[in-house]
Amino acid sequence: MAKVTPFLMFSDQLEAAIEFYVATFPDSEVRALARTGEDGPVRSAEFVVGGQLFLGYNGGSYFSFSEGVSLYVDCADQEEVDEYWDKLVAAGATPTQCGWIKDPFGLTWQIVPRRFTELIGDSDPKKVKA
Repeated sequence: MAKVTPFLMFSDQLEAAIEFYVATFPDSEVRALARTGEDGPVRSAEFVVGGQLFLGYNGGSYFSFSEGVSLYVDCADQEEVDEYWDKLVAAGATPTQCGWIKDPFGLTWQIVPRRFTELIGDSDPKKVKA
């Protein structure tokens, strides 16, 4: 069966982004890096963030991210939300609204407590409005 894997096209900051993501989120690792030349910049990579496999590529200034695609972090509670939020902000991420934040590499994240997801999916309109 085919497997779907997110492929992220960075302009030129793939290596720095991977280092940050692996340091910030548990269950993360770099699996493979391909460089341009022996000591050149990273061209492509395979890495895991929070247990999710990603492929990445430095594609040049033609590529950029938009809010049309975001990475959703399902946090157990508000304490976990605050932990990731604070790490992202300390690294230069820009908070927007409703738990959304854009990291220094242009990728948008949603840092959300699990309870929020449960409430907005509830069939009781009173709970959804709360």
